[in-house]
Amino acid sequence: MNKFKKYCPNVWVAECDEEYEKGKTIELETKYGKTVECEVYNLIAQKDGKFYYSIVRLEDQTYAQRKAERYSNSAANHIAKSEHYCEAAQEGGEFLSLGEPIKVGHHSEKRHRALIERNWARMGKSVECEEKAKAAEAKAEYWESKASEITLAMPESIECFSEELEKAVTYHKGLKDGSIERKHSYSLAYASKEVKELKKKVEIAKLLWGEEATDDR
Repeated sequence: MNKFKKYCPNVWVAECDEEYEKGKTIELETKYGKTVECEVYNLIAQKDGKFYYSIVRLEDQTYAQRKAERYSNSAANHIAKSEHYCEAAQEGGEFLSLGEPIKVGHHSEKRHRALIERNWARMGKSVECEEKAKAAEAKAEYWESKASEITLAMPESIECFSEELEKAVTYHKGLKDGSIERKHSYSLAYASKEVKELKKKVEIAKLLWGEEATDDR
């Protein structure tokens, strides 16, 4: 069975027992036993009888989109529960609004105390669900922002990171020749690090999504 194999941070490739042509649709199994349809892109390595391909998942939604939808649904469910508990906490509202004190020793004492305790517990649940909804909404927003982010796991990463590298090189050169002011003593060092990191990303992106190449990783 074809399997996912981690290639580098945030990038998974296909580990296969047989060779496939570019554009071939294959099935890969996750470590949880789920089967995912993917399109073969490039053969990037061949080792110990295994073939390693960069692949594009053929799912309607990306991982980030699925996470965003899941947390959005969770937020909606918790909001609905919060409203339900809030409404339930209105039990005996007309009576309680009169401010009638608990009559100790009266036959109504037990019911009166139970009513107050039930409503207090329901309001607590309402607040708890509201807080969970807020937390889920925040996570949904985070994953929605990640859904539009271009990573090395996407073919368009070549163009994206190449453009970023070009800008980073220009900025670094400007800091070195003095045409761009250094805002602090580490400006040049940070700019140099950014260039090195982007060069590495472009190198990986070209291997994954550019011309076919193999190595012995």
